[in-house]
Amino acid sequence: MSILMTLIVGLVVGALAKLVMPGKDPGGAIVTILLGVAGAFIAGVLGKALGWYEVGDGPGIIASVIGAVILLAIYRAVIGRNRRFA
Repeated sequence: MSILMTLIVGLVVGALAKLVMPGKDPGGAIVTILLGVAGAFIAGVLGKALGWYEVGDGPGIIASVIGAVILLAIYRAVIGRNRRFA
């Protein structure tokens, strides 16, 4: 059940990140879910490293969206660079 919840939260976080950073993105729902899950993971790792979260605590929705926005910016930069040279 936790994997299903992770995917649902990832989809919501990824969709919110795409709303915050509008623009043309390659990829559909799968990329959005992966972006959201990875954003939440990055937010959790950074939050624990900075002392914001205790061991076992998960990141909040705002931190997850910020992590996903950062990953979306990196994703766009890498994909955009590859498309220019292709």
